[in-house]
Amino acid sequence: MTADHNAFWADDIADDIEARDPDDPVVIKGGVSPSGVPHLGHFNEIMRGYFVACVLRDRGHEVRQVFTSDDRDALRSVPRTLADDEWTLVGLGDVDAGALGRNLGTPYTDIPDPFGGTDSYGAHFTDLLARSAEAVSVPVELVSNTDLYDAGEFEEVTRELLEKRDLAREVLAGYQDGVDEDYVPFMPQCSECDRLTQDIRGVDAGAGAVDYRCSGLDAGGDHIEGCGHEGTATLSEGKLPWRFEWPAQWRVLGVDFEPFGKDHAEGSWPSGQEIASRVLETEPPVPMTYEWFTLNGEPLSSSSGNVVTVDEVLSLLEPEVLRYFFIRNPKRAKDFDIERIDLLVDEFDRFERVFFGEEEDEDLKPLADRAYPFVVDEIRKERVRLPYTFAAVLGMTDDHGLRVRMARSQGFVDDGTPEWAIEAAMKRVERARTWAKRMDNAYNYRLQADLPTVDFDADVRAALDDLAAFVAAGHGGEEIQSRMYETARDHGVEVGDFFAAGYRLFFDDTEGPRLGEFLGELDESFVVRRLRRDG
Repeated sequence: MTADHNAFWADDIADDIEARDPDDPVVIKGGVSPSGVPHLGHFNEIMRGYFVACVLRDRGHEVRQVFTSDDRDALRSVPRTLADDEWTLVGLGDVDAGALGRNLGTPYTDIPDPFGGTDSYGAHFTDLLARSAEAVSVPVELVSNTDLYDAGEFEEVTRELLEKRDLAREVLAGYQDGVDEDYVPFMPQCSECDRLTQDIRGVDAGAGAVDYRCSGLDAGGDHIEGCGHEGTATLSEGKLPWRFEWPAQWRVLGVDFEPFGKDHAEGSWPSGQEIASRVLETEPPVPMTYEWFTLNGEPLSSSSGNVVTVDEVLSLLEPEVLRYFFIRNPKRAKDFDIERIDLLVDEFDRFERVFFGEEEDEDLKPLADRAYPFVVDEIRKERVRLPYTFAAVLGMTDDHGLRVRMARSQGFVDDGTPEWAIEAAMKRVERARTWAKRMDNAYNYRLQADLPTVDFDADVRAALDDLAAFVAAGHGGEEIQSRMYETARDHGVEVGDFFAAGYRLFFDDTEGPRLGEFLGELDESFVVRRLRRDG
């Protein structure tokens, strides 16, 4: 065991799993109900499971990471925001909201896809989730609950729960109000209207059948009405309630480890643990509770529309930076602040430098040494990481050659830099440009590659020439900023007029970022030529 063995939280979890002496493949599970837009919060379970899987594989285990789409759950409310096949977020006005409303109480896999591209509402959002995992290079096996029910995979455990329904009822009553003597841990699906119902009139566990009346189901304090039909359902024509379905999944899939949010830690995990051990007589998996994170200071919520998708995040930063976000302590609340995403990127870059020994940090190094190889697809010391805000500066021009020259002038690129590293660095420029436009921040300006048409008076031209000489002498951005005030006064030019002239030269506009500091980020020869109005 190495000195940095437990610097990474995933090693602690792997220790707990190995202490049980599991058979390979070790099964790691997560899950989500595909009720709406798969957002970054849903990636908590995927990424927590992924890093534990990485550690176990590093220790020589075969690992199966599954993620269940709980797609036989019923649609309980109509979300405010959806996402189409291209990840574009749309409001209810862009889809047939009435069709969704008419399907309240119906499993997601029996509701038409609002965008028509897949077999169902559930399949649409499960597909988006699968594509998200693929985009971050996380090999997750997506498993449909509906497919498991249809294939009879839940039949044995469902029959056992029905046979032990008195005990099941007793256990659940300790965690949930309203569990009366008529409660049955099964929800048939009506053969007439497709809605799920809680109203069971008879049980024949041996035959694997239940009699029901479609009187609907309770959902978040409301009641969704059924159609009144009376019929008989087999054990594959319905589903288990969530508090029983979760421990049933542990048995059906042979789960060894499952992470979950703190909401489950206080409710469904304790009940699931007892249902597994007392009713199903099976060992619950190793658990891990993680803290939620917020988005721009507010809770992530598909129903309220406060979401950011993985596709959207990857337009702003590299996959390895997103993976790094989940490396940090899962029990500590964090905010994903898009406005200051540059700070997250800078933090990742520092983490990477510590791993390569390019920066010293005794506290961070054990974590970097252990976890960094799991964050990147390939360890490449020759990589180029442009500071994110500098990349945003380069994004002010579309001229690829000028971008490279500016990166070279700042020392990020030299004659020995591999071409692949330069191209990778330029991809960060595109992401930073997307960020600047989205935030409409100080970097959302367009640097003019060609000299704009200008007509300055003699005093302004002389002042610009003096500033050009100052820049050519090798001064930095803060010095240039201060010098601009002095130069304007020396030539009897209004300071505002002098800055406006600079903005006209570089942006063909009358305003922009802090000009002197900005000029210090650019290629020196380019700045000098432009101040001298020389192309």
